[in-house]
Amino acid sequence: MKSRLFYIALCLMATIVISACEDERFVLPPTNDDDSTEAPKDPDEGTVPSKPELNNPDYPDTSWAAGELDWVFDMNVIPEIRINVSVEEWNKLLEAYDHDSNTNTYIHCDAEFKSKGEEHSFVDAGLRLRGNTSRRRPEGNGGEMHRTDNTDWHHCHFLLNLRKFQKDDAHELHNVRKLHLKWHKDDRAYCREIYSYDLFRRFGIWTAAYSSYCRLWIHVEGDKEPAYYGVYEMIESIDDKYVKKRNSLFGDHNHNLWKCRWGATLNYNDIYNTSIHYDDDSGSNYTYELKSNTKNFEAAKAQLIEFTRNLTQRKGQDFHDWIASVCDVRLLLRTYAVNVVVGMWDDYWNNCNNYYIYFNSSDKNNYKFFFIPYDYDNTLGTSSHCGVQDDSARQDPLRWGDTGRNPLIGKILEFDDYRAIYVEALNELIAPENNLFYWESSMARINGWHAMIRDYVVNDTEEDCEIKDRPASWGNRYDYRLLDPSNDVNFFKLKAASIPKK
Repeated sequence: MKSRLFYIALCLMATIVISACEDERFVLPPTNDDDSTEAPKDPDEGTVPSKPELNNPDYPDTSWAAGELDWVFDMNVIPEIRINVSVEEWNKLLEAYDHDSNTNTYIHCDAEFKSKGEEHSFVDAGLRLRGNTSRRRPEGNGGEMHRTDNTDWHHCHFLLNLRKFQKDDAHELHNVRKLHLKWHKDDRAYCREIYSYDLFRRFGIWTAAYSSYCRLWIHVEGDKEPAYYGVYEMIESIDDKYVKKRNSLFGDHNHNLWKCRWGATLNYNDIYNTSIHYDDDSGSNYTYELKSNTKNFEAAKAQLIEFTRNLTQRKGQDFHDWIASVCDVRLLLRTYAVNVVVGMWDDYWNNCNNYYIYFNSSDKNNYKFFFIPYDYDNTLGTSSHCGVQDDSARQDPLRWGDTGRNPLIGKILEFDDYRAIYVEALNELIAPENNLFYWESSMARINGWHAMIRDYVVNDTEEDCEIKDRPASWGNRYDYRLLDPSNDVNFFKLKAASIPKK
């Protein structure tokens, strides 16, 4: 099999070179290897180090992930996840949703995870629904309980918590406890969030969560066959375990992790008009929600407010030096460069939404602050009239959002030395020789992923059963494409054209 894949890879690489010379509108052809769930060889593999050199500060050592995250979230295979649940527990989930669509109610289930010749079974794991505006009922309509015949299945997001009810090492998967199982909502191309998280990792952004594909089945006791939910995205949970795995990079893992939702401007002028709370497992959507170290909530809240005060009120050289003392500015700006090239408009700077932050100390003034990117399904040409934007491809990366409202990034970019870091990172991402965001490299990766998953997208929900190169239908720019290299529609080319020169 390996030799066959290697041969296919050579053929694909030759096709790329020949087609690129004859017609710039080439698309990497899919393979027809129906006997394997391994990904085709990535034509870019080797050009961007998967284990970056330790002496390059932009690509820190990630050997801590080997055998754990690298094994679970392997982009070269499609793991199979099978969830078995009693009809009583399943109905409990449906009832909880009907009572409160934001429910965090867990139900008991058994789970199986199969990948690369290994099979792992977990008895009495926990399963719940996930999502904010995207949260859905997994079966039928409100008030209906499970039907064993002609079941009306629906795609929805799940959280599989292997250790929810059994706190032992047997309920961990290569030291991973939680898996976010996310359907490709509004992304008929089945790749937008996968691509974004993959690009973060290729660019050495170690704060980004791990992500990969999987296939999902749910079997409700009494049904003749399990329901096949299709190809899902599998994402690392951002929680205390996420921080602990990166302890050597954060500097300490015992402190304050915040989930930040819409309205989280980090602006001191409106901080007292927002909801600041710890995670009380109620399903409430607090603007700033403390996810770890909750026993010290009041101290964490005071630290957050003091941070926003300094961020908002300090000016000039005082701000320049302060932000450098509490933040790895280079890491932050390189993170945001990826955020901008993938067209993430539903983010901190433009829409004060969808990010985490971590303070590696509980001291009110003595800490390091880290920005953690999150939720990248509305990217790569899925655009909207939002904030200061109406076109995520052509929007100026130096004016991505309203700095007066959301001050963090815009205030940093007012300084020449900091702005140079950001512009350099943007240009590094689009440079053809780096095989990162360049259109040919990006199309090749996406075509390779499509070849791997194409035969598995048809599913029992009868939703999203075909891969299509289209942005979300509700967006304001429906003409953008990922796999059409035409200059007037290709998102990668149009986004690259908006990048300021060094």
